[in-house]
Amino acid sequence: MTLQLNEQDIQTIVNAVLKNVESAISEKNKPIKMTQLSQATTQKQTISSVDGVFDDVEEAIEQAHLAQKQWMKSYSIADRERVISAIREAVKANVHDFAQKVLAETKIGNYEDKVAKLTLTVEKTPGTEILQTETFTGDHGLTYVEQTPYGVIGAITPVTNPIDTIVNNGIGMIAGGNTVVFNVHPSSKHVSAEMVQLINRATTQAGGPANLITMVKEPTIETVQQIAANKHIRLLVGTGGPQMVKSLLKTGKKAIGAGAGNPPVIVDETADLKQAAKDIITGATFDNNLLCIAEKEIFVLDSVADDLIFELLAEGAYMLDNKQVDRVMQFTLKENKTGIPGGCSYMTRDYLVAKEWVGKDATKILAEIGVQNIQTKLLLCEVEAEHPYVQLEQLMPILPIVRVKSMEEAIEKAVDAEHGNRHTAIIHSNNIKNVTAFARAIDTTIFVNNGSSLAGVGYFGEGFTTMTIAGPTGEGVTSARTFTRQRRTVIANGGLNIK
Repeated sequence: MTLQLNEQDIQTIVNAVLKNVESAISEKNKPIKMTQLSQATTQKQTISSVDGVFDDVEEAIEQAHLAQKQWMKSYSIADRERVISAIREAVKANVHDFAQKVLAETKIGNYEDKVAKLTLTVEKTPGTEILQTETFTGDHGLTYVEQTPYGVIGAITPVTNPIDTIVNNGIGMIAGGNTVVFNVHPSSKHVSAEMVQLINRATTQAGGPANLITMVKEPTIETVQQIAANKHIRLLVGTGGPQMVKSLLKTGKKAIGAGAGNPPVIVDETADLKQAAKDIITGATFDNNLLCIAEKEIFVLDSVADDLIFELLAEGAYMLDNKQVDRVMQFTLKENKTGIPGGCSYMTRDYLVAKEWVGKDATKILAEIGVQNIQTKLLLCEVEAEHPYVQLEQLMPILPIVRVKSMEEAIEKAVDAEHGNRHTAIIHSNNIKNVTAFARAIDTTIFVNNGSSLAGVGYFGEGFTTMTIAGPTGEGVTSARTFTRQRRTVIANGGLNIK
């Protein structure tokens, strides 16, 4: 039997679909107490509650696989968002404790900024609200495009932002209907395990399934390989250096790679130099310059270079003289005797960053060269564009300054120093032509004008935050939407041939 539908019938169908969508949105936003959710969904749990940390990586993957099937079968989008809200509250209540623990274990960065960074991640990582369904209607029927999960995701986290990446990736991935198996950096495995345990407790107490987020207790290169090879892993996400990204891309699976950066800053003659100095120091000193988005080198027009340096010093920076620069180089850098690629690019360079000095306080660097009783968060040095501090992503509160004669020279040298990472760049300028020229030439994922680099991830800037900026693979600033696949459903022929 053929069902004949006229235009009024089709409109009735469309209205019904829209009404259901509106109802779902209304239900999603309806405040529900945690105890109510727990009572309503406890019967959905079939997996015994565990803390998400496994001795065996294969078991971590298997439990995440079972959890993902349950997550999609028995939990609505509104349920997902309520579980995510519980995770946010649990992490937020423990921000100060985790900031202390991550600093104690990794021994890099500083406590105050770790508190700010984790708080930012909890508050501004988007959840299910970013998963918008797109619809098309017309004479030929109705089409809607949904964001659907990949399944189980394998994710690698860096030592620079270990727990922040777990929270950021974890929220985004489970918001998209996935589960995730983390292979964390070995130097942060204990605090990372505590974070995974906290998230699992918050999830199950809110009525969600156990093991939405798992990790292997002893992460190694071998466990990364096992995760990548496992049949249940449908997507790989890596946050770290270029070699890690390169290895993920070789697996043959869909991979999202967030590589290193070496963000340049340009300051021209039209900039508000006092504000520029404040913004540069804010970004370059945050967590002792551990963030990949942070200002790494300045290219300033010679006509305003002295004034900019004056403002930077007035804001508390310390200028190293030439002899001090040479002495600091002796222990913060090391010769690349083996010729391996290092720093922020795949290229072999004469120097590598000494890992034991990554993320250390500026005052400790000064103390190493005998300068005592100086309170500063940032060390400055005037160098040429070819200097290792310009060309390497040193991840230390050392900011090299390069004088240039023209905007054209500034752009050319900045693009060269960024090494094609397409990560982040900053300019302080009120000349729209200069801003536009630099933006087009550098072509980075994040581009900030007249602000701190932190504005690019929503810290005193608009937009959501992320700890995974996928420049190498092109996804850009990642969110729950990044960790989903599109599914297009089509009701064709205006619904005229429905039987």
